[in-house]
Amino acid sequence: MSHRNGIAAEENFDVLVIGAGPTGLACAIESQRAGFRTVLLDKGCLCNSLFHYPSHMTFFTTSELLEIGDIPFPSPNSKPTRNEALEYYRKVADHYHLDTRQYRLVLSISGSDGDFRVLIRDKFGRESVYRTRKLIVATGYYDLPNYMNIPGEELPKVHHYYDDPHPYYNLDIVIIGGKNSAAIAALDLWRHGARVTLIHRGPEIHKNVKYWILPDIENRIKNGEITAHFKSQVLRIEADSVTLDTRRGELTIPNDYVFALTGYHPDFDFLREMGVHLEGKDLLPDCNPETLESNVPGIYLAGVIVAGSRTSEIFIENGRFHGRQIAVDLSRKMSLSGALPAAAR
Repeated sequence: MSHRNGIAAEENFDVLVIGAGPTGLACAIESQRAGFRTVLLDKGCLCNSLFHYPSHMTFFTTSELLEIGDIPFPSPNSKPTRNEALEYYRKVADHYHLDTRQYRLVLSISGSDGDFRVLIRDKFGRESVYRTRKLIVATGYYDLPNYMNIPGEELPKVHHYYDDPHPYYNLDIVIIGGKNSAAIAALDLWRHGARVTLIHRGPEIHKNVKYWILPDIENRIKNGEITAHFKSQVLRIEADSVTLDTRRGELTIPNDYVFALTGYHPDFDFLREMGVHLEGKDLLPDCNPETLESNVPGIYLAGVIVAGSRTSEIFIENGRFHGRQIAVDLSRKMSLSGALPAAAR
């Protein structure tokens, strides 16, 4: 690809999908099946969010509910693991020969329905412009943690994602949160030799924690194997300690690392910059429920971002069908007489 003035020559597509997770892959598959020249961009690797899940994670659902593109997902386990899922989605991308551009950060979007211009930057800092007739945004929400905005949160000992227990053996670990991610991390760390303290502002572990995890974490707390402070919150984090506001007053405890597993949210600013209206306290995007086209003509939304801040409503299991909904509308609205945007023909 040649470059002029530091920006690569333009490439042209019918449909450009932002976000190469399972939902984005499903959208690209359905768009491609409908006959459109489709490209898939992600600022990270393929299925970047799944890649950053805990390395030994098991899904909460069965493998057939994670399938996309009518490709079976065989697994010897009743619930597949993260590594199995990553292998499966790689194979699906290979099967459909998807044009997947990894490590491409979208900087800006301009133009309008029929002729959008997407400015991207690759991992070497080089910029390119892609032109596309339609856009599908399937960026998920896992990249943006809900910050607590407390002193010390910026310290390198504080993490908003949990990966592997081994580096934390024989160390004092604080986990902030009371839902599935916090419970899973607490149990995994404890079982691999860490001293774990769980901090949760609620009165108990959240009742929506998966049924096979809830009794395990409750028993570990009851037995004193994991320390828990409920109706409590972290006031400040320092190099060797964490100070809590508990029901019995302030408490400072020794600490080596903190996992603030307090949830995540979609990139609402990115949606606003594209002109998508966000409504109400849940920041629901203005989106046609049948076609998934937003209030901005030519820009479609897919996956969890359709639910705004209600991120517990859409998962891979139901978001994977958004691609078909969008492809039906694309086929209705777009002529297949030419592969390039009208302004480029």
